[in-house]
Amino acid sequence: MKANEVPQDKGNYKNRDQSRKVVYATNEAGDYTTVNSEGWEVEHLATMQAWNEAAIELEEVLEEIRKGLLSPLAYFMKKNLMDIAILSRHVGKWQWQVKRHLKPKGFNNLSAAMLQKYADAFNISPEAIKHFDPATAEKH
Repeated sequence: MKANEVPQDKGNYKNRDQSRKVVYATNEAGDYTTVNSEGWEVEHLATMQAWNEAAIELEEVLEEIRKGLLSPLAYFMKKNLMDIAILSRHVGKWQWQVKRHLKPKGFNNLSAAMLQKYADAFNISPEAIKHFDPATAEKH
């Protein structure tokens, strides 16, 4: 995209009077340069669709927790936009171990130290995980 073609759709950023996004575009010489953008409606709509999809997936996880199919760890993993591979790296466990902890039986057998590792990964307290109530979980 050329520098003079960078979208300037005002109103697509949360604090639009203060926010600008820097994007890369080509100048007259064909070299890449940075250009400020006040927003782009297409990008904004795509981002909103992605967040809406994440909210739907989070609600599906909450339903599985209510049914006793998943542990609270699944909620916090989804809420933090993590997958099993990412979470396993954060807590220093194999993916199969994290998968086991995502099930209620595996979760109920977690040691205090392991629960603390998960809490640290989610930047919350172990009690927030241990006493998680899917009925009062925050919605996006």
